[in-house]
Amino acid sequence: MKRRNFIRSLSLGGSAIAAAPASITSVIPAAHHPKKAVLEQSADIVVAGGGMGGCAAALAALRNGFRVIMTEETDWIGGQLTQQGLSCPDEHPWIESFGATRLYRDLRTAIREYYIRYYPLTESARANKHLNPGTGSVSRLCHEPRVALAVLNSMLAPYLGSGKLTLLLQHKIVSADTDGDRVKALKARSSQTGNEMILRAPYFIDATELGELLPLTKTEYVTGSESKKETRELHASEKADPTNNQAFTCCFAMDYLPGENHIIDKPAGYDHWCNLIPDLTPSWPGKLLSLSYSTPSTLQPKALGFDPTGKPTGETLNLWNYRRIADANNFSPAFYAGDISIVNWPQNDYFSHNIIDVNEKDFHHFIDQGKQLSLSLFYWLQTAAPRPDGGLGWPGLRLRGDIVGTTDGLAKYPYIRESRRIKAVFTVLEEHVGKENRILAAGKKAANRATDFFDSVGIGYYHIDLHPSTGGNNYIDFASLPFQIPLGALLPRRMQNLIPANKNIGTTHITNGCYRLHPVEWNIGEAAGLLITYVLGKKLSPHAVRDKRDLLEGFQQFIRAQGIATHWPDEILKS
Repeated sequence: MKRRNFIRSLSLGGSAIAAAPASITSVIPAAHHPKKAVLEQSADIVVAGGGMGGCAAALAALRNGFRVIMTEETDWIGGQLTQQGLSCPDEHPWIESFGATRLYRDLRTAIREYYIRYYPLTESARANKHLNPGTGSVSRLCHEPRVALAVLNSMLAPYLGSGKLTLLLQHKIVSADTDGDRVKALKARSSQTGNEMILRAPYFIDATELGELLPLTKTEYVTGSESKKETRELHASEKADPTNNQAFTCCFAMDYLPGENHIIDKPAGYDHWCNLIPDLTPSWPGKLLSLSYSTPSTLQPKALGFDPTGKPTGETLNLWNYRRIADANNFSPAFYAGDISIVNWPQNDYFSHNIIDVNEKDFHHFIDQGKQLSLSLFYWLQTAAPRPDGGLGWPGLRLRGDIVGTTDGLAKYPYIRESRRIKAVFTVLEEHVGKENRILAAGKKAANRATDFFDSVGIGYYHIDLHPSTGGNNYIDFASLPFQIPLGALLPRRMQNLIPANKNIGTTHITNGCYRLHPVEWNIGEAAGLLITYVLGKKLSPHAVRDKRDLLEGFQQFIRAQGIATHWPDEILKS
């Protein structure tokens, strides 16, 4: 098979079980009536969730010689970068040179190299060291989700071939077996066959999008917004509300074919969404489906533009260019029929209902409502959005489900901004990373420096960005500082062999707003994987590493040698 075809086959998602397991036994249920045998697999680490944190955790363990089982609920690994449609990663200004793990930078480099090797780029695009295939304004690396998927699959391929990795796609963890403060096993169920599998390991990583192992393993956790009395945070709510979580978004891809008509059937929920004025505090400036929104940092009304030809829209942001993942000008003439843009906008944020700790029926119902919102937005763009010439609608807009790997045109999984969060040994508060709160807590000398955590296992940066929430809050958006990831935020207070690796670490509703982005989630996952490899190799416990300074220093040297920075350089902090 040619290399090009091999890589393409990887990008299509692979089979439901993508490798022979390292260890399989057949456990026959004791019941007398006939049942399917339950397979049992074992490894050194079980990673639940194949998103960015899960992939990073798995790769960290695999490159150090450990065996990993990784489950993924969908048929695509990659989380927000692929299955959720956010292939225009939210990053910081220094990302090309610093502020991410070496492995994350390798991922970014490999995405660019994939385009150079397989796509018919123009000479100027090919020569661009910092190629941005979509030239979207939100990110320095806007690209197709399938490219990231192909690269991630190629990074895992050697370990699949060696049998070190067992990848269970379209498998969801449905229950857990615990003994006191330890997890003994997880049960995974195939969404395709209904078959179940028992997964055993000394350590487990929860890299699911919603922290789904926490209730299953009875790990203590929090949800929603904490009160100001509880956290002393400047921007916290006066009253705690565990159901107050940030909006999720059902993203989609679209292109534009002038002169053609691709108008979809009117969505069932269109009339509701078309007329909805969000009930938020402070108030939203008008109807949700419109070219205006609340400026996140000031909450003042702000006009937006939309022109799928890519032309400037005066002084307003042209939403078409915002998350454009394919700019036809970067490729040979006529290679693309037109540009391709991802829609993750304020207008398709779903904040009508909380989806955490609700029953399964309600969960799927609310996700379906989120999909109806996104389809209604697309239909509105096709039929009712104001055009620069005074007309209404862009009939040539085409839903591109093929770009996100679905038949309904929407991403495989909603973009999740907020999860269950462990009750951690240490919780990151706004006073540690928020610029204004940091000054109040530590004085003006701390104006450019977040708290220096003694147990740092990584770094990140993004402003604190909370989208409208299910409790009725409008945007909460304000400056943060380049921060560190403390090991204490990865350690549950009680459970000894379960480590979080997604948005489920020890943050608050407020600080989650800067720890939830692509490179930070990757760093969290990689640090989690390396923590477990370190304690397995030295026969320690994760909590002991933080409790004993010599062990902590040894672990920090270990992760720095593997490409994880634990501190920001002074030249960046002073800038």
